[in-house]
Amino acid sequence: MGSGGEKKQLFPVSMVSVRIIKANIITSKDSLSASDCYVTLHLPTASPEKFRTQTIKNSNKPVWNETFYFRVQTEIKNILQLEVCDADPVTKDDVQFVILFDLAKVRPGVTDLELFSIKPEKEERPPNYESLEVEFKLAETSGPLEQLISNGVLVARELSILDVKVKKEENEKLLKAKKNVVLTMRESYEGTQKTSEDVDSFRFHCIKSWGPVLKAKLQSVSREEKNDSHHLLILPLKLLPVGQQVKVALPMEEGGTLELYLKVIDCPQNLDVRLGYELCASEQDFLHKRKKMVAGALNKLFHLRRELLEHEVPVMGVMATGGGVRAMTALYGHLLGLQKLNLLDCVSYITTASGSTWTMTDLYRNIDWSQKSLEERIKVVRSQMLKSKYDIISIERLKYYHKELVERVERGHLPSFTALWALVQEAFLHEKPNYSTLSEQRQALNQGQNPLPIYTAINVKDKNVSTFDFREWVEFSPYEVGFQKYGANIRAEDFDSEFFMGKLVKRIPESRICYLEGIWTNIFCPNLLDGLYWASSPEEFWDRWVKDVTKSEEDEGYVTVYKPPSSGTGKLCEIFNDILTDRPLKGDSHNFLRRLDFDKGYLQQKEFSEWRDTVLDAFPSKLTPVEKSLCLIDIGYFINNSGQPLLKPERNVDILIALDYGINSGFQQTEMMAKYCEVQGIPFPKVDITEEDRKNPKECYVFSDEDNPKAPILLYFPLVNATFKEYKAPGVKRIPSEMNGGEVNLSDDSPYKTMHLTYTEEDFDKLLSLCTYNILCSKDHILQAFQCAIQKKQNIWLGGLNISSA
Repeated sequence: MGSGGEKKQLFPVSMVSVRIIKANIITSKDSLSASDCYVTLHLPTASPEKFRTQTIKNSNKPVWNETFYFRVQTEIKNILQLEVCDADPVTKDDVQFVILFDLAKVRPGVTDLELFSIKPEKEERPPNYESLEVEFKLAETSGPLEQLISNGVLVARELSILDVKVKKEENEKLLKAKKNVVLTMRESYEGTQKTSEDVDSFRFHCIKSWGPVLKAKLQSVSREEKNDSHHLLILPLKLLPVGQQVKVALPMEEGGTLELYLKVIDCPQNLDVRLGYELCASEQDFLHKRKKMVAGALNKLFHLRRELLEHEVPVMGVMATGGGVRAMTALYGHLLGLQKLNLLDCVSYITTASGSTWTMTDLYRNIDWSQKSLEERIKVVRSQMLKSKYDIISIERLKYYHKELVERVERGHLPSFTALWALVQEAFLHEKPNYSTLSEQRQALNQGQNPLPIYTAINVKDKNVSTFDFREWVEFSPYEVGFQKYGANIRAEDFDSEFFMGKLVKRIPESRICYLEGIWTNIFCPNLLDGLYWASSPEEFWDRWVKDVTKSEEDEGYVTVYKPPSSGTGKLCEIFNDILTDRPLKGDSHNFLRRLDFDKGYLQQKEFSEWRDTVLDAFPSKLTPVEKSLCLIDIGYFINNSGQPLLKPERNVDILIALDYGINSGFQQTEMMAKYCEVQGIPFPKVDITEEDRKNPKECYVFSDEDNPKAPILLYFPLVNATFKEYKAPGVKRIPSEMNGGEVNLSDDSPYKTMHLTYTEEDFDKLLSLCTYNILCSKDHILQAFQCAIQKKQNIWLGGLNISSA
């Protein structure tokens, strides 16, 4: 299946048999006795169950000769995990070694015999020492074909829906007798469901080709009374007619039956997750409208002889870093500067991270904010900044937070510390709760009247894996929330609803914008390992980061065999790693990629490879689709840079204005971005900084790559107080009484440190004026970048016309 957009196709389902034959020289951790070995088998693309052989006691060469069968779809990546375990009656069983085997190696109609062995490193041992012998056979089944939907990386499989109903009066009788009905379908999203006073109807979503089975039983409602009754009904779904309600009798232990009403429905094949790397239709429509506005603005700026055609209009993106209230204030100043130069109407995208997101979520409450003077809005923000914040943790506020969080969980959202932090943050930033949502920001885009805002976060593992080993860029726009890496997106209003195999299975009301701000700006979400790396020298951090990025090249081998840590030292290392990598104050969101499978050739797809930068990418069983929830954190805990969405080739950004709000960071963020692009093969200009610039940075730097037309022109604005010390406006020197206004403290004892949440009126005004000035005095650089971008696009599309011929 090819990559790019979503494609549907029919494929046969196959059956693979796995015969666990024997093991050789299994060393027991117990020196007093031989091993008591068994083998577990787990193929998550075929079944949620983990199967196991019998235990062969007191043998270092156990023989099983047990066969297990799996229904598999060969068009997806099927990785079988085998674990050789030593049973221990007292402590947890020891895992001797683990095998990850790609079933793509098994040839149809051929018996494949594999000997999995851990190769000893220095000492000579027999070739079958500590090995497992397994036989594989693969054959197509005679059943119906399965329809797959894929973008070349992720694959959605056909679902079946089972509706089950118990008559209300019958359910009431059972409850009075302190009993209820327990329904289980292990192959389904829902798993197990039970009747209660409020629930007598159920829906199960299950993967059709897995051959799902419904199991039902009656059990005691009382927690004190143990009820180990077996399932009284076991019913494969394939025995039920599709689209017809069927009455089934569930036997009761005291005699009689309970009637269950079942109906199987074929799930519609249209997905609620958009699988594709292209821009969504809404964003494409926005760009069409926005380019008309940009063309009009450029016509006024340059007095063109004719208005630019759509394909001649440059796409400009503004990229802001994080930095708490400093970033929020500075972004207001930079946007005000662009507005004063009549350049704000030339911007198509604005991306933000951490504190700079507060500026955008505030502005987009007004549907035509960029068409009005920003100075009025800034007055309101200044007023809020100067107010006392002591009441945000008052008794009344705490009661409000508790009530809000309880109601949020009742609506179906996952409980998390991030939600509490979001409410505290909202109380700090706003006089009253902000009831707007991300999807409502579309109203500010429907005529192309404002730039498209994109908010950024990264998805990480909540424990056991560091940010440096696993992180995935996630972007939020008013249209969609998506993973660039997987080419998977959902509508903004569906974020944090429950999904299974690309289908929306439980709609949850859209969160207020403050809860998303809690994700984008969670200063409490790093683990200890993140802190240790950031606390190290820049060179140490840089070396570690680049090493992790470059080592992501996948191993094309079919088999991975490894020995888990099991010695005392290994266990201690595991415990220490847990402490370092755990995120106790994290946030959880429902995973909209849940249970999507991987295409058999996903590692070879350019779009996936282009954004791949974690060490787990070659192991689909460890990637995000297997997780129940997402762990989304502030992007600043890996790289304080929101520019990744603007590097998406489909957005074709021509000019990138990078606004860096780091204090004394010395070009670090733009150099990291350039290095990231170099390693990933993303077109980006080289960033060369002289020693003089590091000592005495200027307001604006321009970087371009004339040899690569796909690389954007980069205008980099560090947070510096250069000529503003002497000039209150471009070309207008300060008089002696005005010199204090140019003293903006950006040193180590700055009032603008990230953890400072309130400013004096003087400090606020100085930072705002500085950033506005830095844009104003860089007007020529920005205009020249537009001229170069227009000329480049005309050279490509119109065969060499220049700006004067327009």
